[in-house]
Amino acid sequence: MRVKCILCEKIEKIDDQLPVAKRLRNRPIHTYMCTECSERIAKKTQARIATGKFRIYRSGKEQEIL
Repeated sequence: MRVKCILCEKIEKIDDQLPVAKRLRNRPIHTYMCTECSERIAKKTQARIATGKFRIYRSGKEQEIL
């Protein structure tokens, strides 16, 4: 299966039996990102977390019903 990275637009060929390929076939809204781009993003995210100002905002907490 031929796939295109959403960031660098590099075209790669991946095996049809990989879970990523199956996900892309069954749900076209999912996107593919090459290993170089995903490693770069992971490295930058770790650097942001190390600054101490990185926050993850989550949806509201579940409240108990009385």
